[in-house]
Formats: sequence, structure tokens, C-alpha cells
Amino acid sequence: MNRTITTRKLETIEEMRLVQSLETTVWGSEPIPVHQTYTAITNGGLMLGAFDGETIVGFSYGFTGFANGKTYLCSHMLGIHPDYQLMGIGKTLKEEQRAYAIEMGYDLITWTFDPLESRNAYLNVSKLSGICSTYLENWYGEMEDGLNKGLPSDRFKIEWWIKSERVRERWVPTIERFDRPFPVGKSEQGNPMLNFNEEEIPTDSAGIEIPIPEHIQLIKKSEPQLALDWRLKIRTIFQTLFREGYALVNVNRTTTGVHYYQVVKRNTIPLNTSERGEFE
Repeated sequence: MNRTITTRKLETIEEMRLVQSLETTVWGSEPIPVHQTYTAITNGGLMLGAFDGETIVGFSYGFTGFANGKTYLCSHMLGIHPDYQLMGIGKTLKEEQRAYAIEMGYDLITWTFDPLESRNAYLNVSKLSGICSTYLENWYGEMEDGLNKGLPSDRFKIEWWIKSERVRERWVPTIERFDRPFPVGKSEQGNPMLNFNEEEIPTDSAGIEIPIPEHIQLIKKSEPQLALDWRLKIRTIFQTLFREGYALVNVNRTTTGVHYYQVVKRNTIPLNTSERGEFE
């Protein structure tokens, strides 16, 4: 069935209540209190909604952040109703968020996501042209919802420099061949399994590809110990590479059940002069 989805900025307490109902549907947990979201959006924050007719089917929520003398928009939540996922609504909401944020005077939006969730990764860095050079270890502690239960809540912190050439021109590195130093095998159940020697993580390559499983949630169900193994190994690899000045810039998707993160030196990415330093 063809649907026309519209988006708009949400500004009233009644609209905050609409978002609450969708939060519960998407995550099955207690929603953010209305007094908090309403206070945030009337003090530099931003709430956007996606609608099928009068029915809310998606939202994005961000509030003002401040660190190291810089103000930015912290994009805390992006939620799409399960019946409306894989329709491009998330990307549309992020593009609307960028337009409003520029209008409001921001040049940076940040958010976090699970490094092992390949679909989120593709949206964040390949489609939206975010970058990442910050790895947050077990950031939210133990989480009990369906998507997060069972693994440490590690997160990538995305930096979306919304006025930069990287975002405006969808810049990607022109590297002929990325190194692939981390071989992938198969477990007894046929799931991808990462093999690597911590001492052999390269730190002088122009570009490196790091494998991640296409479907970590399936691995969590069938081989939870293997899922944990992926978490800990990916943590070690990226903590090392980020310390050495690399940044995540792209996702190379394959048909093998494994996708590849592409990293390059952060100082080669075309960001504005004031944006070239480390942001944490």
C-alpha cells in the first residue's frame, strides 16, 4: 500500500504525549516524561515527528549539549514504528533535523549507536556522512530491553558536522584498496567468527576495513558467547585505531553475512578548520 509520510516540528505538550505513545511501541519501555521533553524543546532542543495522515509513525528527539567550550545538538532518540521501518523515514527525519539545526545555529549534531548494529551504521556514516572517532565502553551499563539485553552497552559516538564538505558533498576517501587485516571464519553453527591478534592491529595504513556481522541479533540468540566475543574484539580494535587518529567514515556492505567498517586518518577528512580537533 502506498503511503504519503509527512514530517513536521513538534512544539506542544500534546505532541509530546503523541511521542510517548510511540516510544512505548518501539522500545517497550517507560517513555521520557513529557515535562522533560517539553522543557528541552523550549530551550534549544528539537523534536520532529513523521506522520501517516494524523498517526505518528516516527520521531527524532534532541536536546542542547555542551562540551569543551562548544554547543551542539545531542540527538538522543530516533524511533520508527515497526510497521513503517525500512521505508527511509529515519533518513528523512535526520535530514529534516539537519535543516532545522542549521537554522537554529548549530553546526554539530551527535548521537550514539551500537557498533555491532550494521543497519544503523550504514545509515549513520554512509547515508548521512557522519564520522566517528570515539568508542564508549559499556556506556549505559546493563540494559534489559530486547535489542540490548545480553551484551555490554558499548556505543560509537557519531559526529555529524552538518555544514562541512564531508556532509554537503557526501565526501568519501579515494583509496584504491583498503587493508583487511582481520580474517573472518565460521563457527560450528555457521555464524561469522572474527580472528585477530591484538598485537597486529595496523596503525600506519591509509585505510583499513574492519568486519562486523550483518545480523548480530541472530548471533545473540543462537550463540550468545560468540556475540560477546564480537563485542570484545571490536572494542579492542576500535579503541586502538581511534587512539591512533583514525575515524570511521563508511560501511562496505557485502553479501557474505559480513559487512566492513572503513576507517581513515581523521585529519584527512574535509571538515571545517574549527572541527578538525578531537571532539569528546
